[in-house]
Amino acid sequence: MAGRLRDEASAYLRQHAGNPVDWWPFGDQAFEQARLRDVPVFISVGYAACHWCHVMARESFEDEATASYLNEHFVSIKVDREERPDVDDVYMSATQALTGQG
Repeated sequence: MAGRLRDEASAYLRQHAGNPVDWWPFGDQAFEQARLRDVPVFISVGYAACHWCHVMARESFEDEATASYLNEHFVSIKVDREERPDVDDVYMSATQALTGQG
C-alpha cells in the first residue's frame, strides 16, 4: 500500500492514511489507475467530524478482508466532502434519487 493520503491537506483524508484499503485521493491519477487496471472505482465521501464515517472506517475500511477485496477489485477513492462539495453533491443527489434518503 502506498499510503497516498498521508500528505494530503485534508485532516479527513489523513485519518484514513493508515487503513488497509489502498486509498487514492480524488483526482485524475486515481481514474487513470482504474483505466489501466480495468476496474471500477469505489468512492467513499465523508468528513472529519462525521460519526458514521468513523463507524464505517472502523467496521469496514479497517477490516483486512474488506480491504483486500476492495484493493483487488477496485481503485478506492476517498473524498473529503468539505474540500469537494461538488463531488459530494453529485453522489448525494444520486443516492437520494435511488433510495429517497441520504
